[in-house]
Amino acid sequence: MVHAPEVTDYIKRQATKLDAVSDDIDAVNVLKGQKKVDAAVAAAEEAKKQALFDDASVFDSEKDKAAFRQYEAACDRVRNFYAEQHRKQTLEWNLAARAKFLKQENARMSVWSAMEMLNTLVDESDPDTSVGQIEHLLQTAEAIRRDGKPDWMQVTGLIHDLGKLMCFFGAEGQWDVVGDTFVVGCKFPKEIIYPETFKENPDYYDPKLSTEYGIYEPNCGLDNVMISFGHDEYIYNICKSQSTLPREALAMLRFHSFYPWHREGAYRHLMNADDHEDLKAVKAFNPYDLYSKSDDPPKASELRPYYEELISRFFPAEVVW
Repeated sequence: MVHAPEVTDYIKRQATKLDAVSDDIDAVNVLKGQKKVDAAVAAAEEAKKQALFDDASVFDSEKDKAAFRQYEAACDRVRNFYAEQHRKQTLEWNLAARAKFLKQENARMSVWSAMEMLNTLVDESDPDTSVGQIEHLLQTAEAIRRDGKPDWMQVTGLIHDLGKLMCFFGAEGQWDVVGDTFVVGCKFPKEIIYPETFKENPDYYDPKLSTEYGIYEPNCGLDNVMISFGHDEYIYNICKSQSTLPREALAMLRFHSFYPWHREGAYRHLMNADDHEDLKAVKAFNPYDLYSKSDDPPKASELRPYYEELISRFFPAEVVW
């Protein structure tokens, strides 16, 4: 897809704004999670090459997690973001978004080329990180690699934010790309951040959609529910159809922003046995996404051969985006 220069400049400006909000959302999630984080991660032996993917993360055991921006600093912008997201993420809109983003071909390129395209998302004003998206993806993957996690989990860390390519493929703003996700088609639970803002969503008042189960059945499984559409659902669907990544990886991709579920404990009434296993995988992945930002920026050119070989084990040379 080729854009005129003025269109390309507009997309880059919008993408930069999106990245700033995305970083604030991450900061809020870091600080919200502190009350639920153990006092420290136990000292561990040097991880072996094939360490279990769900062993406790080691890379962040000495980080001062409170050194990230405080909640209040990001609060206003994040609240405004969620007010818009919660107003617009209706069941009707989600059905249309899936038709728009998942049933049309936007581009054909390799995974690494997609990472380079995403690298235009840079927020120079962000106090947490001044690196580009490709560096953040490599930070996540390298933290997973240092802890000796499996190859497939390293690749998952590398690609987990590639769904933000939606910015270039017709996303309406920031609210339909980033932010915590939730189930549409049933009652919005109190475990969602700023739950009171759903009062502006028409589904909030729908006699069917405002009930505990809504359009779903008890213990139907999260494979059978509609998660609010954004970069997680986008990359999940691409990888589900075009990669050989295992189920645990797909869960990490689809649910890494699903904080009402994996942190706050909502939606247990919709879960089946497979979802409980997926939950373990998502909890194992979460620290690498949130806490690797403060690591020293890796050198993409030096790491590219290693990760391109890894990518080739799970993806075709060209992916349809």
